[in-house]
Amino acid sequence: MYATDILIDAYGRIKDEVHAAVVGLSPDELNARPGGRANSISWLIWHLTRVQDDHIADAFGLEQVWLSEGWADRFALPLDKDDTGYGHGPQQVAEVKVDSEDLLTGYYDAVHEQTLRALRDLGADDLDRIVDENWTPAVTLGARLVSVLSDDLQHVGQAAFARGLPADG
Repeated sequence: MYATDILIDAYGRIKDEVHAAVVGLSPDELNARPGGRANSISWLIWHLTRVQDDHIADAFGLEQVWLSEGWADRFALPLDKDDTGYGHGPQQVAEVKVDSEDLLTGYYDAVHEQTLRALRDLGADDLDRIVDENWTPAVTLGARLVSVLSDDLQHVGQAAFARGLPADG
């Protein structure tokens, strides 16, 4: 198995977990904030998708699906169109609300497809390419892809946990 096959498999597992975290939930359930302050399922899935979209697009020189396919307009959030949710406080988290699971999974699936297209064209040497010199050491494509996987897995796990909480949770 090649590194790209492993990455494709890993990103596919995130897709499965994203769908499992939201399937069958009402808008109220998606937007509920456990304890009244924690991140909602809708915010968690939106955020992990925005980060994946932003980072994959940047690393591969692509346009973000959020902008190029009109997802920013469909979500119609009261946030800057470049916002990924990084550093959001409770007020900004509260502003991320969705009307359906289909909106979340539709956007995630579009980002997932762009991610797979990018990954399928990778060679082993591509993983060593520097994609961000703002860090010491500079970030390679391989490190960025693993970083996105790690972030996505953490947030989709949080969404699954929130889904399992009692309604008053």
